[in-house]
Order: sequence, then structure tokens, then C-alpha cells
Amino acid sequence: MDDEELIREILAALIEDTSRQAHLLAEAIREEDATKCGRLAHYSKGACASLGALAAASRLQNIETGAAIGDFAECGASLEALHHEIARLRTEVEVL
Repeated sequence: MDDEELIREILAALIEDTSRQAHLLAEAIREEDATKCGRLAHYSKGACASLGALAAASRLQNIETGAAIGDFAECGASLEALHHEIARLRTEVEVL
């Protein structure tokens, strides 16, 4: 894609959606709802991976795996790392 404005818009939408999902993930982790946590992480992981946000996708994979085995401490740590990754992506999009 050679349209920088379109790329910025797509990435901004990804960041906004992933931020919303992160809020819902925090709720699922607090409630120790493995099904909801895994489903939310899987959805966001796919979106991030599709757009090349591989570090965020990796954090989401960790949450999905943690939820599958009931390791909500790992989910929480990975969610914290995801928040940092979202902030880094925001900064990168701002300088595009």
C-alpha cells in the first residue's frame, strides 16, 4: 500500500480496537473467565498479526495460552506487556 494516510487510519483503528479488547481482557482476567479471555485474545491476536503488529500478537498469544491452562497471573503479566506495546504502536503511528 502506497497510501500513507490509509495506513495510518488502519493502524489507528487497530490500536483503538485492541485497546478496547484489552479493557475487556482485563475484566475476563479478573473474573478468571478462561473462555472469554481466550476468545478475546484470539480475536485481537489475529487482527494484530494480520497488520504486522507481531509483538502485540505475541502478547495476545501468551494471554490465550495462559487462559487455556488457567494461569491468570501469566495472563495479567502479558496484558501489562500488551498495554506497553499498544503505547509503542501509538507513538509509531504518530510519527508516520
